[in-house]
Amino acid sequence: MPRIRTTKPMLVWSAVLMVCALLLSGCGTNFGTTDDGKQRYRWKMTVTTGSTSTWYLASEKFAKDLDEETDGRITMKVFGSERLSAGEATAGVEQLMDGAKDFSYNSPIIYAGVDPRFGAVTAPFVFDSVEDGQKALAGKGGDVYADYLAERGVHLLGFGESGMRQLTNTHRPIHTPDDMKGMKFRIPGFGMYTDLYRGLGANPTTMPFGEVFTALQQGAIDGQENPIDVIYSANLQEVQPYLTLWNYSYDPLILGINKDLYDSLTPEDQKLVTRLAGEANEFQIKKNRDGEEKLIAELADSGMEVNELSDDEKDAFREKLQPIYAKYRKVWGSDMSDAFIPKGL
Repeated sequence: MPRIRTTKPMLVWSAVLMVCALLLSGCGTNFGTTDDGKQRYRWKMTVTTGSTSTWYLASEKFAKDLDEETDGRITMKVFGSERLSAGEATAGVEQLMDGAKDFSYNSPIIYAGVDPRFGAVTAPFVFDSVEDGQKALAGKGGDVYADYLAERGVHLLGFGESGMRQLTNTHRPIHTPDDMKGMKFRIPGFGMYTDLYRGLGANPTTMPFGEVFTALQQGAIDGQENPIDVIYSANLQEVQPYLTLWNYSYDPLILGINKDLYDSLTPEDQKLVTRLAGEANEFQIKKNRDGEEKLIAELADSGMEVNELSDDEKDAFREKLQPIYAKYRKVWGSDMSDAFIPKGL
């Protein structure tokens, strides 16, 4: 029987594919040391949004500062639109937890896809302003998040801010829960939001955010919810005539580094990363808040009809959502619930 001489080429191609996979997904890649013995690093960071968002701009600042302050010893490449996880944000968070990438900016909503406890800060109509949300995170709430993230393999480097989440749709202004009945809204893959929208009579559905524009354009869905920065940077004003400012959910951003990577750094590098991450968060929050009023005005100028809920209208939504608070206190657990949910809800 003739010998089949394919073993060596197959082994070669297997090795090539393995190297490619490591290059694409390796965490905390090092490139030797400097003359004075310090470790060189080439890191990867991912954000959910595109290159015009404040998330991306802050991440680019973080990367630039790391490069400059270490004279190129530490560099970081920023990937927008969850390119390292084919647009799947939850998969991206899992990559961070598992060590397949080094840093990420992600909403707690995405983390809640892995562990629903992380969704507590985004509970509906709990915070009236972004300042109230940041105050809660600066206290006990931030400590709880740091502990829970560490359990999942992520070291917390502080919080940015996506802002209050708003609502857009194709059909009409939203003032009451009845206005949402029957409409199909794209939401993140997050159990609390699914229950919330169903409780309001809407039809929630999930899909990768990269597919939302086309789905709205083709009428496959009627609306979606997101902070203003995301709505604007994704050009949703081109396919959504109505914007409702209802401030229903506060959405911070978790700036995280893989915990094993962080723990492997020298104390000096840990301090550097922590300081520059804090500066990136401050930059992102300021840019997001300063720009939001301008973005809303630009959305209105583009033809969107913008309506803002009154306090009485928000109370009608809170009343309708009472079962949500009762159910999810058990899901979030006492630590998260005590840190973020008022006693009366």
